Amino acid sequence: MRVLIQLRPSPDLVAAVADPGQTATTADVADGLPGVELDSAFVPVAVPRPVPLAGGDPLSLNQPLDFSLAAEDASVLVRGTISDDELATRVTMLPTIRPDVVGVFADPVIESSLTCGGDPPVGDWHDVERLVNAAGLAAEGLDGSGVALAVLDTGINAAHVARQLGRGVTLDAERSWNPAGVTGRPGEFEVDHGTMCAFDTLIGAPQASLIDIPVLLSSRPGGSALDGLLSDAVAAFAHLRTVLDAQPADSRSLVISNSWGSFSPSWDFPVGHPGNYSDNAAHPFNLIVASLDRAGADVLFAAGNCGRDCKDGRCAYPDRPIVGANSHPRVLSIGGVDVGNRRVGYSSQGPGRLTARKPDICAYTHFSGSKAFGESEPDSGTSAACPVAAGLVAAVRTRWPSARLSPAQLRALLRRTAEDRSEVGFDYDYGYGIVDTSGVIAALQRRAKSVA
Repeated sequence: MRVLIQLRPSPDLVAAVADPGQTATTADVADGLPGVELDSAFVPVAVPRPVPLAGGDPLSLNQPLDFSLAAEDASVLVRGTISDDELATRVTMLPTIRPDVVGVFADPVIESSLTCGGDPPVGDWHDVERLVNAAGLAAEGLDGSGVALAVLDTGINAAHVARQLGRGVTLDAERSWNPAGVTGRPGEFEVDHGTMCAFDTLIGAPQASLIDIPVLLSSRPGGSALDGLLSDAVAAFAHLRTVLDAQPADSRSLVISNSWGSFSPSWDFPVGHPGNYSDNAAHPFNLIVASLDRAGADVLFAAGNCGRDCKDGRCAYPDRPIVGANSHPRVLSIGGVDVGNRRVGYSSQGPGRLTARKPDICAYTHFSGSKAFGESEPDSGTSAACPVAAGLVAAVRTRWPSARLSPAQLRALLRRTAEDRSEVGFDYDYGYGIVDTSGVIAALQRRAKSVA
């Protein structure tokens, strides 16, 4: 089984890993662990320590937390493999025989959220453009100009996106990033799932600067071209933390679109095991997600395609399929509706596992748009809904950086203004409702007047 091993080596080694100007190797921080085949290609990642702002449990994600990357606080992640027949023994033994081992965690396969094939598109991307009120956003100066928008997927083909949109695309090659072993230049990957996601972000934020992170191209034995390992997402988020930290504090904005998730418990430790990912707030990736939110990033995840009416064949959770970071209280978990405002049958329903009230909101999917999979194939799944919502968030960030409107405040605004689709407010099908851009614009106008 592939695992992430959390270590607390000497403070100087922790500082070297946390410093983006230095490159520490696995051999530097872990000189061999009994029964573990360490992956030397994986660059160690620093994990911040959660610090409650007002006392309490540092692993509760529903209270104010800060995150420390100081050498005396942070820890370090490396990646390795433990034989399945020795897994239980090694996981138990490692922290007892090596005091620098903090924990051993699942490194589950992550896969794209695209499914319910066979159904033709419902409307096209111009319908979505109208529904997200791109014209109204532009009139307010909210077009994504200067906003960094990271697409973590299979890589972007910028030329294809530009052809389909009929306009130029801004790609930030300098701040893009590849996992170890993934070759290819930013914006020049094969037309695939990531190209679809990039296209869909630009419907609402046509001037956003795309950061290309092909995390789903990271390889594993027997894997497909549309899956990767969570450890590479950990490394990608660590890279994005350096991107965020380099921005001026008063104009900081970074939107992170994630149209992927974990579909099966077979690649995870059981619920209740300290190394579990799906239900464990202490898993390093879930901590890193929370730390990016705290630093000012907007993190969005697709709710997934495990809805009761038309679930993806890969869905193996018997219930509550919105798992791990896709259900994190500090992310926007996005369900899917078609352009007629009807929930698509594959959109996963809550409750979520890290927090019950998931999905947060719904956005548009199953429309003719990028044509990444062919002329007649829709942009589908909550994979499309998530970047559509990410584009709206990026548009807002044009004039409302995180110093002016925190990620938590923007999430609350999006939930409060969403078009309710039930009689009781929040529900597990639609969350708080469907994104309502006109309501968002009106709320921002009121907020601007109140603070003027």
